[in-house]
Amino acid sequence: MNTAVGDTVFVARQPIFDKQKAVQAYELLFRSGLENRYTGTSGDISTLDLIASSLLVIGLDELTGRKRAFINFTRNLLLQETADLLPSDRVTVEIIEDIQPDDEVLAACRKLKDAGYPIALDDFVLSNMGTPFLDLADIVKVDFLGTPPEDRARIAEELGRRNITALAEKVETIEDFAAAAAAGYTLFQGYFFSKPVIQVGNRITSNRLTQFRLLNEVTRPDFSYDQLEGIMKQDVALTYHLMKYINSVWFALRHEVTSIKHALVLLGPAEIRKWAALMSLRHMGSDKPSELFLRSITRARMGECLAPHIGMKAQAPDLFLMGMFSLIDALLDMPMADILPKLPLAEPVSKALLGQPSLFRAANDTIVAYERGDWDSFATASKELQLDTQIMPSLFSGSLRWANQAFGVFLAA
Repeated sequence: MNTAVGDTVFVARQPIFDKQKAVQAYELLFRSGLENRYTGTSGDISTLDLIASSLLVIGLDELTGRKRAFINFTRNLLLQETADLLPSDRVTVEIIEDIQPDDEVLAACRKLKDAGYPIALDDFVLSNMGTPFLDLADIVKVDFLGTPPEDRARIAEELGRRNITALAEKVETIEDFAAAAAAGYTLFQGYFFSKPVIQVGNRITSNRLTQFRLLNEVTRPDFSYDQLEGIMKQDVALTYHLMKYINSVWFALRHEVTSIKHALVLLGPAEIRKWAALMSLRHMGSDKPSELFLRSITRARMGECLAPHIGMKAQAPDLFLMGMFSLIDALLDMPMADILPKLPLAEPVSKALLGQPSLFRAANDTIVAYERGDWDSFATASKELQLDTQIMPSLFSGSLRWANQAFGVFLAA
């Protein structure tokens, strides 16, 4: 087998949650290039090389943070035993809906099952209850939006009788999530977690106002260390987290830092602004799925790294903050238009987050589309930026690596 390691490989991921909204796995979405979206090329062509090279170059750890990966397999890939390239304790083999359960395919799936690979069936419908695949399946994925309400519970009930996990995919709102859970589904895939649940009379609490005070101070071009120290001293939790952060392995300092002022000076303006944004976001969304925080800081890093490639190097800090606060409406369960006036963001950033056309908006759209594996939207947005799309895989993997490290530091702080 030849692996085209030098080819550009586009990889996105979609989180899979449990009932507690904790990420249990990610489905990985692959493309060997944007042209594959438009030529009608068979999914089998070069996919073997694509999977092998992408996972060898980027690595499962970076893509999934050591959580399980769901990967689609075509009939040919099943027969070619492609899954053997991947660890059974990290990968779930997902059988796409158009594969027929003939003797060859069933034998290949049985072999995978015996080797310890979980088997998932994609786009399952009620009329498929008689398929022989169910004798081998561990997980069955149901298009929740595309399945009639009366069929959803029946499918989950039948699967439960067989001890098969029911996964609801395309769960786009918190209402969908609640309905799927009530119907008997235990895993959920979709972007319900990244949309706000608007509540009448929702307000920013005093604790969150402290975070805004911190952000307002650090985003001043000539902020005062003394003023910042004063804000920090009024909040024991902030002081504690700053000390934990500066003394973490992230910085590997020889001597422990015990003074707020010393910690701030050591960080310097650029790192202080990042730390303040990260810390504020983490505390604002303390009651939300951790995936929201991880996704926010991944977007922030992607924006910062994308800047020099789109003629916006000087705006890298603004692109960092744009990504950081791109999900703030979901974190606070408030409309974006109500939040942004209270945030110390540059006007172009605020306008972009409100959907107004600009290069900032195109950058945000490019990042979000790549993150979701929406390759059509990615092609459109990246074209507006005149972006060389071949940089995106390494930019994405590098941002994921940075975000996972930052997430670990802030989780411990």
